[in-house]
Amino acid sequence: MAAAHATEWAAVLAATARVAADLDLAEDCVQDAYAKALVHWREQGVPGRPGAWLTTVATRRALEHRRRADVVRRKLPLLIPVEDAVDETFPDDRLRLVFTCCHPALSQEARIALTLRLVCGLSSAEIARVFLVKEATMQARITRAKQKISRTGIPYRIPRLADLPERIDAVLDVIHLVYTAGYTANDTASRRGLDLARMIRLLLPESAEAAGLLALLLLTEARRPAQVDGQLVLMEDQDRSLWDHALIAEALELVPGAVGPAGRFGLMAAIAAVHAEAARWEDTDWPEILGLYDVLLAKWPSPVVALNRVVALSYVAGPAAALEQLPDDPALATYPYLASTRAELLRRLGRTQEARAAYEEALAFTTNPTEADFLQKRAQL
Repeated sequence: MAAAHATEWAAVLAATARVAADLDLAEDCVQDAYAKALVHWREQGVPGRPGAWLTTVATRRALEHRRRADVVRRKLPLLIPVEDAVDETFPDDRLRLVFTCCHPALSQEARIALTLRLVCGLSSAEIARVFLVKEATMQARITRAKQKISRTGIPYRIPRLADLPERIDAVLDVIHLVYTAGYTANDTASRRGLDLARMIRLLLPESAEAAGLLALLLLTEARRPAQVDGQLVLMEDQDRSLWDHALIAEALELVPGAVGPAGRFGLMAAIAAVHAEAARWEDTDWPEILGLYDVLLAKWPSPVVALNRVVALSYVAGPAAALEQLPDDPALATYPYLASTRAELLRRLGRTQEARAAYEEALAFTTNPTEADFLQKRAQL
């Protein structure tokens, strides 16, 4: 049952949503199907195709509800694709579900929450832990997002061909945020984010950016075994023999095709690949990383990218030169990584008192318990 939930939830819910034409109804029907499976499979044995069994039970239940509630009359227009939609090119129902959850009419927080709930199958309590909010708050947020989908008529379909590139970028952004939000706070969320990246890569094999995102997450995930009991360990202090080299090899096969079109995630994956190819921290090719950040910054001007570039610069030109180029952007005023980067540069320059104050500033802004623990210890050095 656990395996069926982890691997089949998105496909079962997506197929049921197309029949139900209502996300709330679809989710209720799928949950009912899993509940029935707990009883039936224990008595009759697990079917050869668990996903197909669950989909059949859930969609039948949805059809029964539609007949009783006359949902067809009110919701059918949402299921009719426009003439230039690409449903025939991408027939998998999971893509319809992903694009619905990541619709630009929804706020970014709503997109992430809906994707975690409907596509990844996380409970409201698990999602609340990712966002560091109460479960009731998260339940209300998800409910409002579903209501907006219903109220505004957000269609359950693949976007029009002309809109597809932009919408794919929005989907990849959400998947990236799902993974990074859970990386230090919720292992389940990050694993589901990686699963989602694999799914999108499978469903959109021609998308270089989908390949780039998957490579980036694989390279990030490969370093997880070097963390110590859930504590944050900087890359320079990690035992690289503990890295998952199978994941690294899988990612490195994707990077050349992803970097070719020079997309944002492809470039980020290339940077992570340079780190992965270094046998030791001292072997890191920092000039190459700095060059990649220059390309990334030109393609995607962002204060966060500028900040990461400064870190690379510090290992090429030294911490003093990097300190002078720290971005002075209002968007980073309360960004904990700006203060922690300043603290690290000051520490490397031997300016201990200033470094301690910067660590404490970063500590005041962070909301992640794992990172807060790391900063607390760093401030005491």
